[in-house]
Amino acid sequence: MTNMDGQSLHNAKKLVPVPPPLPRSAATGYPCEYLVMNNLAPRGQSSCISSATRDLWERLFNEGYKADVRINTDNGGIVYAHSSIIAVASPVLRGMLKQADRRNRWRSISIFGVPHDAVRVFIRYLYSSCYEKEEMEEFVLHLLVLSHVYSVPHLKRLCEQKLELGLLNIDNVVDVFQLALLCDSPRLSLICHRKIIKHFKTVSASEGWKAMKLSHPILEKEVLESMIEEENSKKERVRKMNEREIYLQLYDAMEALVHICRDGCRTIGPHDKAFKANQPCRYASCKGLELLVRHFAGCKLRVPGGCAHCKRMWQLLELHSRLCADPDICRVPLCRNFKQRISKQSKKDEIRWKILVEKILRTRGIGIASCFRRL
Repeated sequence: MTNMDGQSLHNAKKLVPVPPPLPRSAATGYPCEYLVMNNLAPRGQSSCISSATRDLWERLFNEGYKADVRINTDNGGIVYAHSSIIAVASPVLRGMLKQADRRNRWRSISIFGVPHDAVRVFIRYLYSSCYEKEEMEEFVLHLLVLSHVYSVPHLKRLCEQKLELGLLNIDNVVDVFQLALLCDSPRLSLICHRKIIKHFKTVSASEGWKAMKLSHPILEKEVLESMIEEENSKKERVRKMNEREIYLQLYDAMEALVHICRDGCRTIGPHDKAFKANQPCRYASCKGLELLVRHFAGCKLRVPGGCAHCKRMWQLLELHSRLCADPDICRVPLCRNFKQRISKQSKKDEIRWKILVEKILRTRGIGIASCFRRL
């Protein structure tokens, strides 16, 4: 008899239908289809959700079968829900339900400050993780606020992604920026901030900017200060790029000067070198420097300050002497003379030249020619 009762109980258990899966994973909060597609299901578990299951949860929400919660919204609207479902989906709603007044089987809570339809879309999402594209586009800002206030992180991430991937535009960027700050969405606020800075002229003429100027003047001031800082940073980057280009040109000129004086190039070079005229040269600065050397050799005002071209040549010769490794065998004119004058220069001039040499070598980084070294 006992054996038969055990078999009957075992058979009865087999006949009990398996309950439908929840619309999302309790472990991660992601929709189950998302977990399967991205291999995020917990180990040892197989999670998926069929369209039939989604439809079942949709019907449960739409028909309100055995609902026990009335959610009061603006303009006297009411959304019906099941306390067990919304309490599991949102810890904030769970706390509100514990404190809610109960009449018969009904509990009553209120969600004010957003449109009735936005509340309905929000509660529907708690049931099935589903939404209509048109509704998301219309209520994305309200859903962002609701998901933050009622602690529904997966909906909050979804709203942030929708805004980042297309719903954010010039007209709403100021509003989204303010909401992102209020809703603790740092990535979204950074994206909005960059968009405001990039399109500031257009954004500053929008209604959203005018409203922010009246309601949050401190925030407007911070945005303006950050824009000024961004402009200054951009100018500083351009200045450094131009400075770097000048240092590279100076180093190239030094290499070309050594090349001309040691090997000769085109139509100019040392007297003891036989070289072919118009021979190809790998130094980009060589042609211009060749003209400068010829001018320097024939100029009657060849004194510092007397001729702008000669002054430039004097500076190049002194810069070379500070880079040259061995002035005793160097074939660049006046290299040894400039080396001897270094000790007689003022401390101010010495520091200025050392800084210049330091920057040139640091900019070049590698490939320092064997005839150059740091002093």
